[in-house]
Amino acid sequence: MTAPTVPSSAPSSAGTDASRGLPFLVELDRDIRSTTRETAAVIAPFTGEGLHALPLSSEHDVADAYARARLAQIAWARSGFAHRRAVLLRAHDLVLSRREELLDTLQTETGKTRGHAFEEIFQAAGVTRYNALAARRVLGGERRRSGLPALATTRVRYRPKGVAGVITPWNFPLSLAAMDVVPALASGCGVVQKADNQGALSILLLRRAFIDAGVPADLWAVVTGAGATIGSAVTAGADYVCFTGSTATGLTVAEQAARTLTGASLELGGKNPMIVLDDVDPHRAAAQAAYACFSSMGQLCVSIERLYVQRAVSEQFLREFVTVTRALLLGAGLDYRADVGTLTSQAQLDRVTEHVADAIEHGATVQAGGRARPDLGPYFFEPTILTGVTPEMLCSASETFGPVVSVSIVDTEQEAILAANDSDYGLNASVLSGSARRGLRVAAALEAGSVNVNEGYRGSFSSVAAPMGGVKGSGLGRRNGPEGLLRFVNPVTISRATGLLPLPTTGAGFARMAGPMVLLARTLKTLRRR
Repeated sequence: MTAPTVPSSAPSSAGTDASRGLPFLVELDRDIRSTTRETAAVIAPFTGEGLHALPLSSEHDVADAYARARLAQIAWARSGFAHRRAVLLRAHDLVLSRREELLDTLQTETGKTRGHAFEEIFQAAGVTRYNALAARRVLGGERRRSGLPALATTRVRYRPKGVAGVITPWNFPLSLAAMDVVPALASGCGVVQKADNQGALSILLLRRAFIDAGVPADLWAVVTGAGATIGSAVTAGADYVCFTGSTATGLTVAEQAARTLTGASLELGGKNPMIVLDDVDPHRAAAQAAYACFSSMGQLCVSIERLYVQRAVSEQFLREFVTVTRALLLGAGLDYRADVGTLTSQAQLDRVTEHVADAIEHGATVQAGGRARPDLGPYFFEPTILTGVTPEMLCSASETFGPVVSVSIVDTEQEAILAANDSDYGLNASVLSGSARRGLRVAAALEAGSVNVNEGYRGSFSSVAAPMGGVKGSGLGRRNGPEGLLRFVNPVTISRATGLLPLPTTGAGFARMAGPMVLLARTLKTLRRR
């Protein structure tokens, strides 16, 4: 694999080390649950060349993975919070100490810049640390007020659901794996994870750190293959399902899980808006907007694809936004020189190209970018700003999932809010303002699971102690925070009669107790006791 040659006139930093080998790939094959002889080609997006032949799993392999995980889960659940905490904290340290190998793999497999890949390492470590330290507090059980004070006591305990089925995409393999797998492990569950073929190597390397830290190998199984081949088997075998991907596929997963009353959390598509208010510093706002739109080449569920700018600042902001975007360095090096990398596949390039071409055909104007860069690599595409986007254009309402953003001018806050909320999606949103109070006020009116003020997505995305998820067509359930742990357990209410006073069991007994019980209810209400 060789680095692409970059003309001196191109705003790029391709580097010379993108051909650095990944000698451990063959070793990782042993960590995939596969008894078939079938393989799938994993490409290196920087060059389009073959990177690895990935073994594929069958439905039988999925069933075997669940069987082994269930046996391992029994001992893991009984090991206790202290043991699981120690193991996960060791994994946290191994992830950080092995970051260079993880970064090389992640870049080579996804086409990210090293900076964008580092976000994933930091996120995976943060998720691991939070869940290791929070699990006992969140899931340790607690006393609850009894409806019969002094006559009965009540406690709530949490029992692990069993083995979770986790289905993750290729775009953020480390972050998205960690946000579902780690809380499952911390809660005492096992995991069977279906990794997207293009992100499997990064996931397997992350898993290796956890196994070396003390997680039983059978407890976290990884299977690979097309969704049409093994996806249903992963969902059918799970005691709880975590899915990240498109809304269309998510609906299919939800329907299948519902047939067996299996719980599910779904993080689905987004068409995320950013509002730029008229009190911003245009240059600073432009830099924030560019990162929010073009990080990981827009191949991020929470990246911004719609910008609504108040008219009073629109001309200056757009000028600065175009300048910042055109100055972004495209590159394929395994270092920190490049600002943006490449799209991950031909399918991604085709979708982005189609959306931009359709917008131009219907009258949109390209303010920056708008073209592929085959001189840098097969899937490079310039970060693109469009104005004049109208509802009939593909990029207006449907998710591009690439480095394309539309900019629209609005006159008032209310107009901006209505436009931002006019979407079938509601995953992430952003508000840029010179006033924290004003920004927070506008943020409170936006229909999204996460809203960032004076940042694009990293504030909420990195807040692993707070819930993350979507509304409307962007998903169901939440990951991260206490909510992310609680989805992997079943609450069990245990009540014990104290024997202080026998409860009535006959009509005569109820006749004697009715008056005192009514008095008790009124007294509790007066005392504001729940």
